[in-house]
Amino acid sequence: MGVGQRLPSDAEEQLRSGDQQLELSGRRLRRLPSAVCALSRLQKLYVSGTGLRELPEEIEELRELRILALDFNKLERLPDGLCRLPRLTRLYLGGNRLLALPADFAQLQSLRCLWIEGNFLRRFPRPLLRLVALQSLQMGDNRLRALPAELPRMTGLRGLWLYGNRFEEFPPALLRMGRLHILDLDRNRLGGFPDLHPLRALRVFSYDHNPVTGPPRVADTVFLVGEGAVERMAERDEPTPRPPPRRPARAFEDEEEEDLLIGGAGSRALGAPRVSLRALEAAPGLGT
Repeated sequence: MGVGQRLPSDAEEQLRSGDQQLELSGRRLRRLPSAVCALSRLQKLYVSGTGLRELPEEIEELRELRILALDFNKLERLPDGLCRLPRLTRLYLGGNRLLALPADFAQLQSLRCLWIEGNFLRRFPRPLLRLVALQSLQMGDNRLRALPAELPRMTGLRGLWLYGNRFEEFPPALLRMGRLHILDLDRNRLGGFPDLHPLRALRVFSYDHNPVTGPPRVADTVFLVGEGAVERMAERDEPTPRPPPRRPARAFEDEEEEDLLIGGAGSRALGAPRVSLRALEAAPGLGT
């Protein structure tokens, strides 16, 4: 077996712990060792910040995989085999070079948390519209200008991060996302907002660094972060807002519902701060 196909020397010791978890982050790997795909019982695979350029189709052999972290690599495309992981619930793809997602991505019907920030997406990937059970979608720092009218099909979505994109107008489809808890539109080109009262479940709305002159009209239960938010929150006699976390926190892998909401239990991304769910406690309705 060639060097590029072998498992790292400490892999056997990692697997012996019984967690069915393999940590390869921070190593130099242009390709995933083919021997990894033979670990049919593997449940968690972390391959962050390795310089990975491609994935083998054989990754579909990891039928028990629940968590896959591939962020901060050099991936330009995803193999169709990745779309055939029936138990995958969390996928971290941030900081790569992706322009699109495979058409078969919609097969990932167990997926609950997708982080795909810091890529080169110009259009919202339409396969995502069929992931009705997805709860947390992180799409910050891409190149989106619009959202599809069909977005409300994603009825499971609770947290949506769209900061650092190229929206010039508030996407109309968002007004029909009545189940969203967290919406982040920081660092876009928005000059104003419609009345956001239709977002009845909204708990946190972040709109900082947009060319707006004041906060949007929202229910009193919404925690605001942005221009004029301090004054508005003061009128309610509530604390100064703090932005909701945007980075994964692996310390909370077992706190399923609220963990997925903020994208926690992620990839232990290199250099990423370990945020706590407690950072959201000041927001009305969160952490309760």
